Amino acid sequence: MPKFVFLPPQTEITRGWAATLAQRLPAFDVVVAETPEDARKQIVDADAAFGALPADVLRQARQLKWLQAPAIAPPAGFYYPELIEHPVVVTNQRGIFNEHIAAHIMAFVLALARGFHRYIPHQLRHEWAPDRLDTGVVHLPESTALIVGVGGIGAETATKCAAFGMRVIGVDARQHDRPAGVAELHTPEHLDELLPRADFVILTIPHTPETEDLMNAARFARMKPTAFFINIGRGKTTRLHDLVDALQSGRIAGAGLDVFEEEPLPANHPLWDAPNVLLTPHTAGFGPYLDDRRLAILLDNSQRFLKGEPLVNVVDKSLWF
Repeated sequence: MPKFVFLPPQTEITRGWAATLAQRLPAFDVVVAETPEDARKQIVDADAAFGALPADVLRQARQLKWLQAPAIAPPAGFYYPELIEHPVVVTNQRGIFNEHIAAHIMAFVLALARGFHRYIPHQLRHEWAPDRLDTGVVHLPESTALIVGVGGIGAETATKCAAFGMRVIGVDARQHDRPAGVAELHTPEHLDELLPRADFVILTIPHTPETEDLMNAARFARMKPTAFFINIGRGKTTRLHDLVDALQSGRIAGAGLDVFEEEPLPANHPLWDAPNVLLTPHTAGFGPYLDDRRLAILLDNSQRFLKGEPLVNVVDKSLWF
């Protein structure tokens, strides 16, 4: 009987998933490892596992074939040389946040386009201070959104941007076919030439060796001074000091940020008081049904594994996604 190990740390949710997996797929011997010592012992003859797999645990594995990662983009350190080189197939949780995060992106786009980043401080000071009739807005049907990363989240965002009449340019390392709503699709090496065309630069990409510090001083300098920067992917894709400089100098018009190079964002960080920035505390993915979707992916892949069928959401371990 193939063995499936749930790796620590455990929560009531993961214990519940283990119970559900054991009930629905009795062909699996499901084991919940509560401690690192349990994990090192149970992984020896495990065929599949869920969770984070430290190097010292991986070294004990003798027949591990599949690891279900607990997140779309696990924290730095989840992928390491030994895991990358190991033959185990890793799958992730892609797809569970698509419409939640796309809605969050559009909240930033619409708020920045309509000048809410200026009016919110006025509201807090009880000031009635409208801009002139012909200023302070971005006319979306004449604007361009550059979406860096048009996988599930980016593709969902492209559809919503296009619905507001925006022209959408996509940049993606994997996509070869244009998703709905994307007028142009380019590979990452064209990013520098595309940045000057965008009114909104939207990052949905994960943190990988290739994307770390992707947005830096040189790239902010290529953006229009009237353009806005939005990041809901991972904070380490953007050099925060360079972004602050670009905002303070007027190099770009403003930003909508849900992720940061350092989290939590320190209380004394200048972004908190920046007049041209909207911030949320890494909440773009919040919404209903997330745990149900995580369990659905786990069950689907478990059934596929038992039947010898291709798994979904397979990760390129060398790229971390």
